[in-house]
Amino acid sequence: MTEYIPALDRTGVWALVHAERAALADDLAVLTTDRWTTPSLCTGLTVREVLAHLTAAASLNPVRWMLGVIRCRWDFDRQVLMRLNEHLGDTPDDTLAGFRRIITSTTKPPLPVLAMLGEQIVHGQDIRRPLGLDRAYPIGTVTRVAEYFAGSDLTVPTRTRIRGLRLAATDGPFTTGAGPLVSGATLALTMAMTGRQSYYAELTGDGVPILLSRCGTA
Repeated sequence: MTEYIPALDRTGVWALVHAERAALADDLAVLTTDRWTTPSLCTGLTVREVLAHLTAAASLNPVRWMLGVIRCRWDFDRQVLMRLNEHLGDTPDDTLAGFRRIITSTTKPPLPVLAMLGEQIVHGQDIRRPLGLDRAYPIGTVTRVAEYFAGSDLTVPTRTRIRGLRLAATDGPFTTGAGPLVSGATLALTMAMTGRQSYYAELTGDGVPILLSRCGTA
C-alpha cells in the first residue's frame, strides 16, 4: 500500500529544514581536520566549502541576494563563491560553528521554502557521500524534495531533465511523469535529477540512459 504523507504548511517545512541542518552538523562534528578537504559531489568544491555555501544560503535575504547578484554582474556562480568565502572562516571549526548558528534560521533568498529543504538534502548528500556518512532520511522529507525538483527548474533544470520519463520510487510514494521508466530509492532519484552522476548506478529502467545523457555538471 502506498504510504500517505500529509501536507505541510510553511512552518512545517521550515521544521524539516532545521532538523536536517541539525543532523548534518552532528554528523560533521567528529570529522578530523584532513577530511574537511575531501572533494564533494559539487564539482570543484570541498565538503567544507559546500557547508559554507549552505550557511551563506541561510544568511541571505532577498535584498542582500540581489545586491550580490548586481555586484557579480549577474554571474550566479561567482556570487555563490563570493558568499561561501564569506562564511568559510579560518578553520574547519569556524565553518562548522557558523553553520550551527544558522540551524534555526528562516532567512532565505527569493526562493520557496521547499527549495531550501531541497538545497539542504542535496548538499547534505554532496557532503556525506564522499565522506562515507549515511543518513536514513525520513521518507516524507525526501519525498517532498523529490516532488519539488520534479516540478521546478528554479535552481536546477530538474523538470526539464526528466521530461518524457516516468520516475517511480521503490521505497515511498513518489512517482511522476510518463515514458521510459527510471526506478530507484527516492533519494537516488532526487540526486540523479539534480545531476549527481554517482547515483545513476542505483537506478534501473529503460529511462536511465536517457536521464544520464541529460546529466550536466553538478
